[in-house]
Amino acid sequence: MNICDQPLSYYVEIEQLPAKEDSIYGLVIAILIIGLWVGSLAVLLTINYVTMPNWLIPIAIIWQMFLYTGLFITAHDAMHGSVFRKIPKINYFIGSLAVTLYAFFPYQQMLKKHWLHHRHPASELDPDFHDNKTENGILWYLRFMREYSCWQQLIALTIVFNLAKYVFHISEVNLILFWTIPPILSSIQLFYFGTFLPHRQPKSGYIYPHCSQTIALPTFWSFITCYHFGYHQEHHEYPHVPWWQLPSVYRQRVV
Repeated sequence: MNICDQPLSYYVEIEQLPAKEDSIYGLVIAILIIGLWVGSLAVLLTINYVTMPNWLIPIAIIWQMFLYTGLFITAHDAMHGSVFRKIPKINYFIGSLAVTLYAFFPYQQMLKKHWLHHRHPASELDPDFHDNKTENGILWYLRFMREYSCWQQLIALTIVFNLAKYVFHISEVNLILFWTIPPILSSIQLFYFGTFLPHRQPKSGYIYPHCSQTIALPTFWSFITCYHFGYHQEHHEYPHVPWWQLPSVYRQRVV
């Protein structure tokens, strides 16, 4: 039976299989990313942007964007049980916390849709895929965001923005530069390197069952671009492997 025809419970069972190296490293890395995001945002929101050199502001935005991407990749690993497999409740909490900090995404809803993505890659049932009419990257991105966003998020983000501005007296410019812009850029980064490039149809056609392809960048650039999410065929074949172990899986495949 083609893996794409398996019932949804199949992937739930797959994600419960123990990884080859089940350790505390995944939890430590997740806490490190979340801690860096919290600390960096606290500094950037309280600093006087007027005193910052002009060249430093875009660097700070890109840095914060990179940490936002790390939040999402952490949540993604949690969806596969890879953050802390030994205690599922902790794994679930880290995933929920990461997407909440990112942009108040509903973790349970994202979890179900991500399983559908693995079950029906590059099909009309895949929430990450385009509308089967055009592969235009902009339209695909807009559909991708519509699938995962909801009006409750907009309300929550608006409330937090105004609380930060009027109650905690954080500069509106700081909020826009370091809290509003970075997650938007991060969503584009995640879409481009984690969905568009790996799941657009090759000239030779899709290779089933995973309908994905790897962006074969050197390890350093693979990390910089999207936390090794470009090693996407490896991820679909070994979904329980955390992001930081994907390079070793990739190297084993190409040897």
